[in-house]
Amino acid sequence: METRIVKDKIRLEELKDLAHEQYGDIIKAVVDVGQEIMGVGGELHIDVQSLLIEKENSQGRDTWGINLYLEKTGDEFIEFDSMINLKPLLDNKTRGVESLEIQNKIREIVSRLVK
Repeated sequence: METRIVKDKIRLEELKDLAHEQYGDIIKAVVDVGQEIMGVGGELHIDVQSLLIEKENSQGRDTWGINLYLEKTGDEFIEFDSMINLKPLLDNKTRGVESLEIQNKIREIVSRLVK
């Protein structure tokens, strides 16, 4: 599955095309809350995170894994669930994103990038 870095905007239809290659109506994404960019696609969140680190100099502490449910809207569009979110040194001890501040930042970035 193709992995893409999104810095400006990506159309929902483009995400759906990428998602159909692997998971149907769900696509994995990793959001860099520091640079306000995201990577999409790939089989695993770690693959997307690695691409962001390699190509965009993202930092692990700033990258958060999510799933985008492309046929849903509102709060159901984003699922905060990924192994890369386990960050005990940042007080995130689950696969979710425990900080509401970070969740809101992720929502803001995703809504700006996905059109």
